[in-house]
This record gives sequence, C-alpha cells and structure tokens, in this order.
Amino acid sequence: MATILVTGGTGTLGKEVCARLRSSGQDVRVLSRRSPEHPVDLREGTGLDRAVDGVDAIVHCASTPRGGDDQAAAHLLRAAGERGVPHLVYISIVGVDRVPLGYYRVKRRVEQMIEEAGRTHPGLGWTVLRTTQFHDLVLRLLAGAARLPVLAVPAGVSVQPIDVREVAQRLADLAVGPPAGRVADMGGPEVRFFDDLAKLYLSTTHRRRAVLPVRLAGRAYAGFRAGGHLAPEQSVGKVTFTEFLHRGAG
Repeated sequence: MATILVTGGTGTLGKEVCARLRSSGQDVRVLSRRSPEHPVDLREGTGLDRAVDGVDAIVHCASTPRGGDDQAAAHLLRAAGERGVPHLVYISIVGVDRVPLGYYRVKRRVEQMIEEAGRTHPGLGWTVLRTTQFHDLVLRLLAGAARLPVLAVPAGVSVQPIDVREVAQRLADLAVGPPAGRVADMGGPEVRFFDDLAKLYLSTTHRRRAVLPVRLAGRAYAGFRAGGHLAPEQSVGKVTFTEFLHRGAG
C-alpha cells in the first residue's frame, strides 16, 4: 500500500482519481482548501510541508483558469523536493504547446517547472499526462450557451472529448507505477465539430435552439481551428459524447 496525495481531490477529476486509488488499496490524502484533514491553499503554500510529509506520490489535479497554477506548482514542487517525495504525476492538456491560449501557456509553464524540479531535486521523479477536453467541460459550455435563444458555438472548431473516469484510471495507474516522464497523450474516441455536438446535446435534452457557428478573432481561435488541441492519433478513449449524454440522462 502506498500513501498518495491528490491535490484538487474534491474536484471533477480529483475525486475520481481518489476513488480509484482507494479501490486499489492505497492510502489517499485529499488536499484542497476545504479538506478537513489537509486544508491547504496551494497559492499560499501554507500547510504543505505537513501534507506531503511521508507520501510516496503526488497526483497534481488542482487547476483553475482564473490564474495562479504556476504559483501553486512552485509551492508544491518546493515542498515535494524538500520532503523527498519520489514521484509527482501531473495532468496537463493536449495542445498547451500549440494553442496560444493564456490558460494553456500556464499549464505548459507548469510542465517546464516540473521538468526543472526533477533536475534540481534528482530524487523527485515525475510523470506528465496530457489529455483532450473532458466530456464534462464540453457539456458545461453547451449548457451555458443554451441559456440563450440561439446556441452559439465557435465556427470550424472540432473537439475530441474524453471521459473523466478513463483519465482518472490512467492517473491512478501512473501514480502507483514508477516515474515515466512525458507519457503518451490520451484523446477521446471521436473528433467532432462543436456544432455537431451542440445539436446532439439539444436533441438529447429535448431543447429547441438554433445553432449558430460564429467566427472569432485571435491566434488562440486560429489554433483551435487548426486542431492544435486534438490528438487523433491517440484516440484511446472508449466512451463517446453520445454515451456520456445518455448516461447522464439515465
């Protein structure tokens, strides 16, 4: 049995990772601002030394598009290096090095910080897994857009959503294994245009909306149109967006 710390362990991905680690017999420490046992604000770093002390691995799931991921990672890596944690597993996003989106740039910066920490602290091994967008994110975007009379989607943009439970299982497996560096990306089973998924969402939820593809400006949008966030050669996911929607409807 290993002791594994999961940051963001109460979030969409983190709670699934925790469940799979526990089901395999691991001792799981959940780190979040609201954790009763290990309440830590990663952006402040207070309480981290106690939280990471004696753990065999860290799965770093905590993240927010509101900013501060690099600051949080700096605190976590310092504590992990000083406390002799042998393995840190990080979840990243396909395309962080190809799509010039602010959030993606920060995720890529964290990847680089982890690589550098591995050189600074030779005992700190690391594993980085990049995946395409979760079904949950696509659903949240569509549900938000559907509040208006017309459901607007970015024109010409495809997505390759993957089931969060499949990603959680992969992270749990990586956490109990040896450090592996940058591992193969995980992509969802299908690459589909956003407007196709919008129509599927409306049909499944029995809503009537016109779907309006909208052309946007900027380099990030161009990167998404070019498919920089996709991994069609790594379509390893099994659960399609259709199956995900019907599972929720059931």
